[in-house]
Amino acid sequence: MSSASELPLPLSLPADTVATGSSETARPLSTAEGELLDGIRAGSHAAFEVLVTAHQKPLYNLLLRVLGNPDDAADVLQETFLSAYRGAGSFRGDCDIRTWLYRIAIRRAANHRRWWRARRQTATVSLDAETEASTPSLSETLVAPNADPEQQALWRERQAQVLAALARLKFDFRVAVVMRDIRGMSYEDIAAALEISVGTVKSRIARGRAMLRAALNLPA
Repeated sequence: MSSASELPLPLSLPADTVATGSSETARPLSTAEGELLDGIRAGSHAAFEVLVTAHQKPLYNLLLRVLGNPDDAADVLQETFLSAYRGAGSFRGDCDIRTWLYRIAIRRAANHRRWWRARRQTATVSLDAETEASTPSLSETLVAPNADPEQQALWRERQAQVLAALARLKFDFRVAVVMRDIRGMSYEDIAAALEISVGTVKSRIARGRAMLRAALNLPA
């Protein structure tokens, strides 16, 4: 049986205590982001290209972990940016652009829940999918830099077990765990993206982590 310390850090930590508040705050819309949105609202293709270039990799990585399939992630990514372009005029500006895009992406991903229910028992996640340079992939997190080939093979096997367990989580719990433990978002940003309370975010993360521990036979 694998020890907790050999798995991704969030899985080795105690589940978060459910709370109704947080010291973290959702990031506000910056002046530069407001100007970028003004350009998109005015029909500027250049402004929209800036938006896509800045956010396509983190959005794709989020969708890949939530949907578990590269083709579905790419399709929903395209739908997300199309929705953002069409809906820029109605954006309330209650959060930063990243959180707004994540909100759209998760709504779009939710449309794939029927797909998940039919296929989640055999869902797979690409271990070699490209990730943004500043965010280590789960492969990088799990494989020791100086590990010999045998150790790396063992760690990759554990990684596959983690990803398979993640893919089997209920959609709402999977989204919360991915946004917090893989994307590194604050509770407030997750709450803003999902349009739920911080307490609900923490509850979903705690329950999702507990389910992962149970699936991986880790101590509570």
